[in-house]
Amino acid sequence: MAKYLVIAAGSGIGSACVAQLRSAGHEVFTTARDSSKIEPDAILNAADFDAVDEAFKLAGPLDGVVNCSGSLLLKPAHQTTKDQFAAVVEASLTTSFAVVRAAGKHMRSGGSVVLISSAAAMDGFANHEAIAAAKAGVIGLTLSAAATYASSNLRFNAVAPGLIETPMTVALTGNEVARKVSESMHALGRLGKPEDIARAVAFLLSPENDWITGQVLAVDGGLSRIRPRTKA
Repeated sequence: MAKYLVIAAGSGIGSACVAQLRSAGHEVFTTARDSSKIEPDAILNAADFDAVDEAFKLAGPLDGVVNCSGSLLLKPAHQTTKDQFAAVVEASLTTSFAVVRAAGKHMRSGGSVVLISSAAAMDGFANHEAIAAAKAGVIGLTLSAAATYASSNLRFNAVAPGLIETPMTVALTGNEVARKVSESMHALGRLGKPEDIARAVAFLLSPENDWITGQVLAVDGGLSRIRPRTKA
């Protein structure tokens, strides 16, 4: 049995990660911004470096951590305010940096860190400028951290989802027209479930896969890499 820390465990992907890891018999320490969705082990603003550092201390020795914090803003750059952009960067990139920083300080015996990027960071999608910039930063952070901490046996990888059905994406997934368009963009013809991402996260966290680092695993139904045949 391993011990894992799940940041933003109240999110759609976060709660699926907690369920996946606990079902495998692992101990999971959870954090969330508030207790409205779950009863976390610690209330945490994951963009606060010192608070994340304290959460690692409170959790104790860890085998791995996943940062599930993020946000969604679909606007062209010219309609995006400075505050909106800053909020997107804080939710995805700043929180990821805080996790990397704390892992580098506290996981001195090695382990696995998984960050969440996006298919939008790997291919061009209209009106995704802010989220694409933040999530591309997560990929760069993953690669650099993997190089920095490899000598400590501390692994860093990222999962890049396509469109996942969560409360955060309901504006898209709950609209029939938008949903059909989105489904058609995914070669496998469906949107992702939080469990799809949780299984990938569990794979990268597992000590059984300890020769994998510095990788970005696209779990996106083919969205970022392939174009399906147009249906007649």
